[in-house]
Amino acid sequence: MKLTKLFNTKNVAVAFLALFSISCTDLDEVVLDEVLGDDASNPAGALAAAYDRLGDRTFVDHGAVFALQEYTTDVALLPTRGSDWGDGGKWRSMHEFSWSPNNAIVTDNWNLLTNGITRSLTAIKSINDSDIPEKDLFLAEAKGLLAFYTYTTLDLYGQAPYRDPLNLSAPLEILQADTAIDNLILDVEALLPQLAELGQQSTHTGRFTREAAYGLLSTMYLNRAVFKDRYNPTSNFNFTEAAVSGSGSDMDRVIYYTSLLINSGKFSLESNYFKNFSLDNSGSSEMIFAVVQKIDYIRNGDNDFAYVSMERNQRVSPANRGTNASCISPEFYASWDGNHDDPRFHRYVQYSDGTWFMNDATTTSVPATDIVPGSSGLPWFHFNYGIMAGPQYGPRLTSSGAFEMTEDNRIKVFPLVMEKSTTTPMDFTPELNFDNPTVAVFAQNQINRGARVFKYEFDPEEGNGSSNVDIPLFRLGGIYTMRAEAYFRKGDIGLALADVNALRTNRTREALFNNVPGTPIASLDAETLYKELGFEMYWEMYRRPQMIRFGKFDLPFSAKPVSQPYRRIFPIPQETMDVTKSFTQNEGY
Repeated sequence: MKLTKLFNTKNVAVAFLALFSISCTDLDEVVLDEVLGDDASNPAGALAAAYDRLGDRTFVDHGAVFALQEYTTDVALLPTRGSDWGDGGKWRSMHEFSWSPNNAIVTDNWNLLTNGITRSLTAIKSINDSDIPEKDLFLAEAKGLLAFYTYTTLDLYGQAPYRDPLNLSAPLEILQADTAIDNLILDVEALLPQLAELGQQSTHTGRFTREAAYGLLSTMYLNRAVFKDRYNPTSNFNFTEAAVSGSGSDMDRVIYYTSLLINSGKFSLESNYFKNFSLDNSGSSEMIFAVVQKIDYIRNGDNDFAYVSMERNQRVSPANRGTNASCISPEFYASWDGNHDDPRFHRYVQYSDGTWFMNDATTTSVPATDIVPGSSGLPWFHFNYGIMAGPQYGPRLTSSGAFEMTEDNRIKVFPLVMEKSTTTPMDFTPELNFDNPTVAVFAQNQINRGARVFKYEFDPEEGNGSSNVDIPLFRLGGIYTMRAEAYFRKGDIGLALADVNALRTNRTREALFNNVPGTPIASLDAETLYKELGFEMYWEMYRRPQMIRFGKFDLPFSAKPVSQPYRRIFPIPQETMDVTKSFTQNEGY
């Protein structure tokens, strides 16, 4: 890679804007192969390419941003499991905190995010040079995407590249998180008048709307203190610093922007928490900004967040299975003690004839009435939602590759064993008990260990890797957590507690438990608030920043040693350092 080509977009697969209504802003994504030159002559295509980067691995693949934001925390880890998931140690390095500037995951994510910056800059120039009717709106959206990619890069790497898109001879600039965060906030605030409100001008949750900007501004203000003092040895960040604009402190601005969303009347908390992650979640009342996914047989949506935690012998159809990769730590599982009746922890599935899949020996069969879309009549088995621990049950294959069925054509349910260790029961033990406590490696007969996350619905329509499930980037539940934390850091404990209890009590259990609401808590301290953030936002790429803000990230937990503050950000990849002197390697690397 040459420095002069860093911000030229070449030979990318872009999402082109297919126009299906009178309005040219009605965006439906279809992936096409297109070559964008230095100035991308099609402004709609250039903007679509910038959007496409969100869903082309970056925020939907477990090895992308998810790996950096979740596998480095107590919420998720991907150990080596016998003969699987060794891969040179790259996965477990995330949890063991042994990554280096040559780490494949660190390098891959840098390339994905900086390519998002590239595409956004290309779109800005293309739109700016055009005279299309939607010029102001499209330009605001492109700048919003630029801010989103840049913020994420600064969060993870502490630095981000930038070049003035309107000046072809402009020099490369290297933005530093501690100073760039203020300008980034001001840039997004300046965009607000030009951005469409969600649902106006044919916008939807897959577009960067004014509401998406409120979510990003809330996030930036919440983490601004960390950006300005990343290496603080005691994690004593100054959350009460005067805001870069407006009145009051950073926390006041978090409260301001989150309240605009909470009080808008456009969103409401889903009583069924898992509706936010189901096949029909595009209709979720919580969705603010999301990666819209479709199975279109061109570049299908990504099923990773469902697929990676499910075991290989857990099959939603005879043609689909999981991959037995990631799990949660014993520490995070233990944080739920006393809260297993929380509607966000687990939800049983009821079949069309009233059968509840209890995931135990009491459910011996379920109806085969649900058929996988696009298949030749394959029956669809539904697993429960949430955190799965203990012995697991489900369908089993015959020698011909079909589900074993009862005489009256129901799907038989059996106790399951591990596919690659068939004498090992599929008993997801919350305890990991690595032979070497400092190394996240299991022997072949230990590959059942670790409680699993079935938060996102597994879509069996097209292979194991595709999905129609949208991936939320900002949703109302997360907005409540940010406001609760901001209130708490201001000392308004009662208001923080009210927001935490809104999340708890607006969720309800399934009909099996008479749809009872979650239980409120009576008091709130920092440790309880930290746990509540995890209950609401686990598996959603928010945990690493939470742990840093609460001073938890440097502490040891399963297979993770005590770490130094420099590990709070990742290194600039060595391959980038090798081709340009504009970057200075981050401290400690």
